[in-house]
Amino acid sequence: MLTIDCKDVVSIKNDLLVYVADQVAAIPTLKHHQFTLSALDDDEIIETTEVISAIKEYLDSIDEGKNFAVISNNNIINITSISGRVIENNSNESQHEMFSCTHCGFVTQYQVELNTHMRIHYL
Repeated sequence: MLTIDCKDVVSIKNDLLVYVADQVAAIPTLKHHQFTLSALDDDEIIETTEVISAIKEYLDSIDEGKNFAVISNNNIINITSISGRVIENNSNESQHEMFSCTHCGFVTQYQVELNTHMRIHYL
């Protein structure tokens, strides 16, 4: 499992998660300022270099590639601002917090719906 720390790019975290998980064929799990990627099978290993490449591709696609460094340390990948500037929320867009099931990756914007969903894993 890899953890991607998104403190400096929180406003694009959800879009980044979808792009990277699709590129490396992994199961994403959302967290507060980060997300994790798990392999589809227990026998598979997610290549850190592929994840870093996908993150850089996404940042380049939104013209932010030159402003951020993507650094790997063990199983944690940090997306760090080079200049200290973070990507701010666009006030025209309403960003909603998303909640993710740690067991299967189910994603919802409602905490209550996630709590209800989590119960099925314990039946």
